[in-house]
Formats: sequence, structure tokens, C-alpha cells
Amino acid sequence: MRAVNYYIVVDNIKEKPEKIGGLIIKNEENRYSKAKVVTIGNLVQGVCDNDIVHYDKHAGHSINWQGSEYQVITIKDVVLIE
Repeated sequence: MRAVNYYIVVDNIKEKPEKIGGLIIKNEENRYSKAKVVTIGNLVQGVCDNDIVHYDKHAGHSINWQGSEYQVITIKDVVLIE
């Protein structure tokens, strides 16, 4: 699998709920999702394979590839690179 043009294929990172003083705090209200970059398109600059990125959680669409689910987004959806 290889992305083309301005597309980026990412694998979402599931974050564990935080536990503070016996209370479980879920991160569902966060506007951004965290993911590892699987492959980038030939026109994408500034992002590399295996980078950890944060992107708008409503962006892109899902794709199933060889039994795994990935998210396909564009470079304009990326807001932060770790």
C-alpha cells in the first residue's frame, strides 16, 4: 500500500484512559486524534513515514488493508507532528 499526491495513510494510536484519584478520565472530548504515519503521498512535505501526528478526528476516511484498519487523511488535516 502506498499513498499518492497529498494523501497520508495513518494508523490510529489508542490512548488509554487517564486515572486521577480513582476517577477514570476518558479523552473522547479531544478534537484531535493521534496516529502513526504508515505512508505518505509523493507531494507531501514536512511529514515522514513513522512520524507521530495529530489530526482533526473528523477528517479523512477509513480503509481496511490486509485485516487492519487505517485512516486516510490529507496533509492539510495534520495540525501537529511530534
